[in-house]
Amino acid sequence: MTRPPLPPFSKTTAAQKVRAAEDGWNSRDPQLVTQAYTDDSQWRNRSEFLSGHAEIEAFLTRKWQREQEYRLIKELWAWTENRIAVRFTYEWRDEADHWFRAYGNENWEFAADGRMRRRVASINDMPINASSRLFYWPLGRRPDDHPGLTELNL
Repeated sequence: MTRPPLPPFSKTTAAQKVRAAEDGWNSRDPQLVTQAYTDDSQWRNRSEFLSGHAEIEAFLTRKWQREQEYRLIKELWAWTENRIAVRFTYEWRDEADHWFRAYGNENWEFAADGRMRRRVASINDMPINASSRLFYWPLGRRPDDHPGLTELNL
């Protein structure tokens, strides 16, 4: 099984990989998203360290149970042959109807088959008022004509 585009990445294929990751995460489907990672993928997400599909899927299940109405935008920051750096922002609300905007950076390393074998994420949450939200598209994939992070000055 391969997950194109495959390394080595060009600017175009790195941007395609970033959009594919954004689309997957916006599905909020832990099983679907987990397939994009190697069986032994290593993660650091904030202060959590994860290894392998079972831990990743359990983490994502907990995440999207807590982070309701999750909407994410990722943007390519830099790339090399098999590594990509992204910046991202997402908005979500908790069970008490408090809204947050999360800002972060991720460093990704890919196996030859195009699946991610390492993900290092640094993320900060900022409480926001519902009236300050910027991401209003219907849950799921961000529309192609919706502004990205640069256009939103994020």
